[in-house]
Amino acid sequence: MNLPSKTREKIVGLLVATVREKLTTYRPETMHMPFHHRLLGKDRYAMFSFIHSMNTTFGMSVWEQVAVVLAEGAGNHAERQYKLLGEIDKQTENLIIGLHYKLRKSEITVNKTNEVKQIKKEIKKGQAKFDPDSTVDLFTKIRSTENYFDITSAKPNMKEFVALKLKLLRWTALRLSQDKDAKIFTRLAIPYNPYHPEPYERWTLRGLYDLENGEILVGEKFWNFVASNDIYEELLDVFQTAGEVLRNEVDEKFAEMEQA
Repeated sequence: MNLPSKTREKIVGLLVATVREKLTTYRPETMHMPFHHRLLGKDRYAMFSFIHSMNTTFGMSVWEQVAVVLAEGAGNHAERQYKLLGEIDKQTENLIIGLHYKLRKSEITVNKTNEVKQIKKEIKKGQAKFDPDSTVDLFTKIRSTENYFDITSAKPNMKEFVALKLKLLRWTALRLSQDKDAKIFTRLAIPYNPYHPEPYERWTLRGLYDLENGEILVGEKFWNFVASNDIYEELLDVFQTAGEVLRNEVDEKFAEMEQA
């Protein structure tokens, strides 16, 4: 096994605790939806609402927490909701806006290495200030490289992809404003591939992201990356183990909803 037993136990504990808290505290929204209720059944809609609430919880915190456990289990430093402080001078801000615009218009070919070089050349030393883009979902240092991740939903739309690319460029500038010698890589992470077994290929990616150099890591590639090992299938087994522990409790909650 590539996944240490202690790491497995931590992730199972995290998942079980998270779902149990949701089972205890969840209350269906008192929303009058007569058409949905008549068509689908009030009980089924309540179950759907609960599952949707769990999806929100995963998106807000669980993916980040699991990633931290995996990274630390591999001996890497990792933090969630990391505050990336820095200051971007006006000239560098204009450079970033220009790069972003040209990528969107396909006037230049995406190349992460060149983007970093241009920002590094332009950026001025700044103060360690909070910025609107200061919060990083996941920070992990693997060997000498600092990796800054925005963990996004499985199917971001075009506007979201465009905005996230700008954020990644600005993260690069914020970090280099504090240390031009820092070896950094800003990335997007998508926890799973909804198109499996087909590759993750959305038209919204074209021209914006350096896919060949891993500016976006999807599913298996992301989890293996943060764990510095081939652990993806084992991680799925860990989720199944947690699900088996919770099965009866979840069934009881759904039974309550059917009777409500």
